[in-house]
Amino acid sequence: MTVGEKFFKEPKRLLLVDDEKGYVAVLAKRMAKRNIQVTPAYSGSQAIQALRKQDFDAAVLDLKMEDMDGIEVLKIFQKMVPSMPVIMLTGHGSEKAAREGMEFGAFDYLTKPCDLEELIEKIRQACEVRR
Repeated sequence: MTVGEKFFKEPKRLLLVDDEKGYVAVLAKRMAKRNIQVTPAYSGSQAIQALRKQDFDAAVLDLKMEDMDGIEVLKIFQKMVPSMPVIMLTGHGSEKAAREGMEFGAFDYLTKPCDLEELIEKIRQACEVRR
């Protein structure tokens, strides 16, 4: 039994923000097996709209999107729901931006492509912090 399967006995609501639709679909399908209910958002503006409609246990946010910079979205999230932990996803070349996100209140970051088990563990940690 993995960490994710052991921890998520009750469903967790995750806002997954990434403009790579295929990547989101794969993650959402795999996370559903771990009792994580994923609401996908393919842009910063979609993510903000989703956050206005629903409460989430945590968010996973890509830093590089076409419509809005991830740091800008993070700042808006912090104003809307400061208690929601945000895990940032970054490409290999933009770890500096991820560290900047940490300064603006992100919970943590991972480099894409990330290991699913590592991401599940970060989500578990984020949900523990929010309790």
